[in-house]
Amino acid sequence: MAVVAAWILVTLGVGHIVVGLVRFKKPLVQAMRAGFVGQFVDDRDRLTAFWFMIFGPLLVMSGHMEVHAANAADGELLKIIGFYLLAIGAVGSLALPKSPFWAGLVSALILIGAGYGWIS
Repeated sequence: MAVVAAWILVTLGVGHIVVGLVRFKKPLVQAMRAGFVGQFVDDRDRLTAFWFMIFGPLLVMSGHMEVHAANAADGELLKIIGFYLLAIGAVGSLALPKSPFWAGLVSALILIGAGYGWIS
């Protein structure tokens, strides 16, 4: 179950990247054409695009770390990432109730439970 929860994070991260490329195509292309460096600072659309896009690889990285922890039966790492994900998911769900942050909450609870040995 922990491996499935971890792969959900990887999937959410890939989805974040794909949705970001589609949703923020215009500001991302504009920033690239303008030279990329420093092009996200003073433009609200570009700034939003940057933060949306940068969250995707972080989710993928976290998911891969959890897959490794689950396969290695590393309960401590499962709990650490699970509790971070729980905090991010809780704040995100409260701030944006109609967002996929709830999936992070579910994954976090599974990972924490696996870390304590309650879920295999």
